[in-house]
Amino acid sequence: MEQIQGFLPIILLFLVMYLFLIRPQMKKQKQEKNFNAEIKVGDKVITKSGLHGKVLNLNDDGTCIIESGAGKMKFERSALSMELSTKLNTPEKK
Repeated sequence: MEQIQGFLPIILLFLVMYLFLIRPQMKKQKQEKNFNAEIKVGDKVITKSGLHGKVLNLNDDGTCIIESGAGKMKFERSALSMELSTKLNTPEKK
């Protein structure tokens, strides 16, 4: 019984780490992966560096071509910001 009580704090620590650190991170990674898979030509997006543009072409190698005020640029799909792009495409509630 004392052995179990000795390991209980360590077990609880791992449980708390899983619930508050690991699981939310895994959920966010899954959402990012779905966002990158659902991007289509014509979507308005924002990159993580803040560049606004519209998707012109999606390549099989994980890149996309974005048209912005500066011209056409090639980006990795992982460089697109899910949070900013979603906020851009959802209408504001008044």
